[in-house]
Amino acid sequence: MPNTLLRAASAALLTLTVLNISPAYADEVTPVAVTVNARAGLATVPSTGIGSNHAIWDSQLGTDGTADVLKNAGMKLLRYPGGSYSDIYHWADHTAPGGYVAPDTDFDTFMRGVRRTGAQAMVTANYGTGTAAEAAAWVRHANVTKGYGIKYWEIGNENYGNGHYGSPWEADDHADKSPAEYARHVVAYADAMKAADPSIKIGAVLTTPANWPDGLVTAGDEGTWNKVVLSMAGPKIDFVILHWYPGALDKVAHVPDMIYLTRRQIAQYAGPGSERIGIAMTEFNTGSSSNGTNTQPGALAAADAYATLLANGVFTVDWWNVHNGIGTVTQVEGQTDYGDFGLLSSGTCTSDGSVCEPTLNTPFAPYYALQMTSRFARPGDQLIRAATDHAKVSAHAARRPNGDLAVLLLNTSSDTSYPVTIGYSGFNPASGTPTVLTHTNGATSITGSEAGSATSQTLPPLSMTTIVLRPATAQTGLPGAPRQPTVSEVTDKSATISWPAASAGARPIVKYEVRRQNGAISEQLGETSGTSLTVRNLKPGTRYTLNVIARDSGGGLSWASPPLTFTTGTPASSSCTVRFTDQTDWGNGYLGAIDITNNGAPINGWTLNFSWPRTWQSLGSGWSAVWTQNGQDVKAVNEPGNGSLPTGASATIGFVGNYSGPNVLPAVFTLNGTVCATP
Repeated sequence: MPNTLLRAASAALLTLTVLNISPAYADEVTPVAVTVNARAGLATVPSTGIGSNHAIWDSQLGTDGTADVLKNAGMKLLRYPGGSYSDIYHWADHTAPGGYVAPDTDFDTFMRGVRRTGAQAMVTANYGTGTAAEAAAWVRHANVTKGYGIKYWEIGNENYGNGHYGSPWEADDHADKSPAEYARHVVAYADAMKAADPSIKIGAVLTTPANWPDGLVTAGDEGTWNKVVLSMAGPKIDFVILHWYPGALDKVAHVPDMIYLTRRQIAQYAGPGSERIGIAMTEFNTGSSSNGTNTQPGALAAADAYATLLANGVFTVDWWNVHNGIGTVTQVEGQTDYGDFGLLSSGTCTSDGSVCEPTLNTPFAPYYALQMTSRFARPGDQLIRAATDHAKVSAHAARRPNGDLAVLLLNTSSDTSYPVTIGYSGFNPASGTPTVLTHTNGATSITGSEAGSATSQTLPPLSMTTIVLRPATAQTGLPGAPRQPTVSEVTDKSATISWPAASAGARPIVKYEVRRQNGAISEQLGETSGTSLTVRNLKPGTRYTLNVIARDSGGGLSWASPPLTFTTGTPASSSCTVRFTDQTDWGNGYLGAIDITNNGAPINGWTLNFSWPRTWQSLGSGWSAVWTQNGQDVKAVNEPGNGSLPTGASATIGFVGNYSGPNVLPAVFTLNGTVCATP
């Protein structure tokens, strides 16, 4: 055994002993490599990041006991009055015709609990059976009469579920149930509510990419729900609302594209100034009762999703629900799973009384996931890139304003303890034993200890682990981080990046470095003494995420700027042109049409190539060409009757594309090896 591996194994054995974990097979497991890159900055953790839903049918909504347990989890936002009840609830008389309203759940009681929790409130105004005047009166009562200072107000809840797309669950008294009608009312609600308090933020409901009914267009509509709502109401709103119940525990890889596509739709449809519009995930739950709704697998999925959503700039993620009630009872990983979507036990029993939940307000495993996330990433921390080389282990990292760094490690294996070796870029950890927070399968609290080192830890099966590290040297006198960069003059191979000048520290700033995020690795694209740089040699049709870092005369580096993401185009002119359209979408597949035009010398025989951006996309069938797929690469070869393309001639081919995640469309097409223009 090499000396380096021997030292790693010895450190792992020491960690296992400290954590009282059997080391029987730890030395047989290859260490997992974790990479943490402090130069690859992601979003800053907002003050509203960790949230949950409250519902007016929950009699414990306003109790001190509930508020205190939520406060201990680090809860920063609470949403009211609860899911689809929002569209039947009338705040003034505290009624919800057709639904149950529990005692002591009125709005003022809710706000008393919010304040005791130390959180902010988000309120959903009744669109389905309410009016703009009713919503404006609620704003006036909350912020003018009571002085609650509630900033975030949604207009309705899942209003696309009103039957317009075929599946009705959301109350909607409007004769017209189209997205255009919803958008018209969002405008009216926003005007009335902001007249009562101009400082509030208004949110509109969107469909979540790759989640029903995203992508569908109904007869008479000008486009999808999102296109219509953003086009009509975009200038009046301040944030958009997504809900996500992935139904499986391995869907966190969908998050970056989900948020990317949402931002792209906002930029495309919401009009000038749309960059101000934020994204809120106001309902989230793993939605996987068979795999562990309130046991450790669900908790691990929750921690992974919360950290990933916040890293991608979502300003709040709100669990469904604080209390929900017992469902189908199963055994998951040796623990009783009550099929309860709540964070806390409702203390309820099955209908026959054979199984009862623990005592009221007993935390379920996802509660500890939110608690761990709130301790890992605190408001004001900057999330940074982290990655692992093992599918069973995931990593997240956050840089704190005082210079500390926290790393969250999740082991989803049911039976294997994984030793991990952690490498750092842009951060030099202090020597010594770090503080370690751990939650394991079936545990009833997060435990704290000092164990392992900054570069070596061992992760128990089904565990969440956070290590908090001090820097080796004091982080003083460094330049301030550059603020948000912007991009202009984007072509297929270049783009101009600009940013506001950073504030100097103890020494003057001498240059700025522009770095690309390539996974958890940073690649420097260039440097300049100014505040603008044209980066070149980029790849066509490629998504880039960049940070800007300031360097002073002593070599001191600032924190990374907020990330900038953009996608390069294709050549402005080429010997071929491809026009690609998504003609008809049904939520997990679509008809794609490709028009190929030859702008060069006559062609006798052609091959068109493109690649699926993601592994969850595939070719279903195709026509007017011979279609094949190899991995993510797709090839279409001419048929005998359409292989000749004289100069200026075109051929039209088509295919069925399948997808099971956010559907980022192919962007680069080559014809006989030449990259085509795609106007």
